[in-house]
Amino acid sequence: MTKQSARKQTRIQKEKREIILNAALEVFSVHGLRGATLEKIAASAEMSKPHVVYYFGSKDAIYTELLESLLEIWLNPLRELSAEGDPLAEILTYVRRKLRMSQEMPRESRLFATEILHGAPRTRATLSGDLKSLVDEKAALIARWSAEGAIAKIDPHHLIFSIWAMTQHYADFDIQVCAILGPDRSATLFDEADAHLTDFFIRALRP
Repeated sequence: MTKQSARKQTRIQKEKREIILNAALEVFSVHGLRGATLEKIAASAEMSKPHVVYYFGSKDAIYTELLESLLEIWLNPLRELSAEGDPLAEILTYVRRKLRMSQEMPRESRLFATEILHGAPRTRATLSGDLKSLVDEKAALIARWSAEGAIAKIDPHHLIFSIWAMTQHYADFDIQVCAILGPDRSATLFDEADAHLTDFFIRALRP
């Protein structure tokens, strides 16, 4: 095999893997790990099952790779909460980033929610390890801001949980939200949500 053909094969493999991962994201976000099958993933990717197995080996391997990449993306906005910035502005920026992720990555949000609802079979170690460490670190920062009077007195862990719940709801329960609001308001859903959450957290956190 020539170097040129080797490079071409590497590009093709990367493209095929991305197609499979994107198809699997759709399947897993709807059916979860238990309900998903290689047959469903292959059908969604418009490939044969042996083709999918060639690139990933198993359903679990696909699921694990998706979750690992998702968790890294999911943690980034919280990592960016900075001690150098204005406390209220930092928290509001975090809220907006989480809301934007719900708007732009609803399947990823539902995949993570489904993983948690099924007992976190692949992420339990990360939840009690890297995620807990990061949340504890940022909770300590928020507690310091609160103690210094920069924001209102508030439980920092429950503040973070509330931000997760109030932003990810728009992805995880989008069908319910859109059914209640109707098509007209659904078109401006995230603009309305941004305005509401900004006002809500300003009122909750202003000292």
